[in-house]
Amino acid sequence: MGLDVHDMEDLGEVWVGYEGQPKSTQFGLKSLRLAKPLQPGHVFTIEPGIYFIPELIDLWRSQQKFNEFINWDKVDSYRNFGGIRNEEDFVMTENGARLLGKNKPMTIGQIEAIRSEAG
Repeated sequence: MGLDVHDMEDLGEVWVGYEGQPKSTQFGLKSLRLAKPLQPGHVFTIEPGIYFIPELIDLWRSQQKFNEFINWDKVDSYRNFGGIRNEEDFVMTENGARLLGKNKPMTIGQIEAIRSEAG
């Protein structure tokens, strides 16, 4: 924990995160950085995020890339949003994964409650 071990392409990410197995080429899955079986004691971060990069939006749209997955009109409404990432740390146990730290707010109501408390 605390070591920056993602983005391992220069060290052979396929060998670090995939145990020598080929990475998926499917849209969405091809960006997974860890696909090996987790064992008790492994600590890892799950950091889902979404980023709206205007240059990439324009390029992919002009190439008609991923049309079956992307609603371009909806994406355009988020064009100036930037992005957001949610990071949570977990440890694997004999019985599954255990969250390290507090649960984060997940619903609009929970987030608005925090905003009200801070205001």
